[in-house]
Amino acid sequence: MGEPETRDKATIALLAGPDVTASTLFGMYDIFGSAGRDWELLMHGRPGESLLEPVIVSRDGRGFRTANGAWIAPDMALAECPAPLAACVPDLMIAPGASLASYAAEMAWLRDCQAAGALMAAACTGALLFAEAGLLDDQDATTHWAYCDALAQRFPRVRVHAHRSLVVSGEGQRLVMAGGGTTWQDLALFLVARLVGVDEAMHLARLNLIDWHREGQQPYATLSSSRQIEDACIARCQLWVAEHYDTHSPVAGMVAVSGLTERSFKRRFKAATGMTPMDYVHTLRLEEAKQVLESSDAPIDEVAEEVGYADPSFFRRLFGRRVGLTPSQYRRRFRSMRLRLQ
Repeated sequence: MGEPETRDKATIALLAGPDVTASTLFGMYDIFGSAGRDWELLMHGRPGESLLEPVIVSRDGRGFRTANGAWIAPDMALAECPAPLAACVPDLMIAPGASLASYAAEMAWLRDCQAAGALMAAACTGALLFAEAGLLDDQDATTHWAYCDALAQRFPRVRVHAHRSLVVSGEGQRLVMAGGGTTWQDLALFLVARLVGVDEAMHLARLNLIDWHREGQQPYATLSSSRQIEDACIARCQLWVAEHYDTHSPVAGMVAVSGLTERSFKRRFKAATGMTPMDYVHTLRLEEAKQVLESSDAPIDEVAEEVGYADPSFFRRLFGRRVGLTPSQYRRRFRSMRLRLQ
């Protein structure tokens, strides 16, 4: 990762807009403020000097209530913020494809920060604001797995990596994005490692029991897309296959339900869903397999047969390619999680 970056004032600005998620905003604030301070308290009984200065900034600096009801009291307005060492956008509670036109002032501030050489970081759906501001054109990027398709469709110049939990790109590697959920922790540790040093990042990981998301987002993603309803004929077929995906010839069954010729059906299905009929069947089968692996101890071969695969070896290969873990690895990770929650 190289030597830590240094500037006159180690300010990390956390952008707070009306759609910000408070847990990510304050979680990142705590991690950055902890750098240099809390490990010394733990080891020697006295706090050390904070090495980073996190500040919460907003358009006008006034307090506001977020979409999920939390109260945010920013430290300052955008115009009052000194040139930050890094500018961070926490995740936003917005729908995929939602307009961000109301964030014009925030986007202008982000462009100014980038032009001044700041390290630009976005957690989860915060990457959508980067894209809207034009920061991701012709760059690698990631965001929450459920928003990757919307990001790629709306901003075709952005190279979206849906499976990765952390992406570093841009000139000087100054664009850093984390995927969904708690990958903001990976992002915060990465920034501390880059700005302060790897040892301090390791201290914070130990102090906060943070485990890096080594497998990326892929194992957590829901494979099947939401049911589209604009084409009534295809929607009817999707309803049918949701109940019959484990049959021997589900695509032939959908063709029969559609009343179309096989060629017309396949063309129309792909146009409506963006997937071939067989790919759609695979997503349904694998999503069901994930549920079975989480909730039962059935042998892998039985799981394969239950969801419609007569060849267990084909099921294992397909599962590994689509999910990013083998069926056994997936079960070890998520079966134990489900049991603890139960």
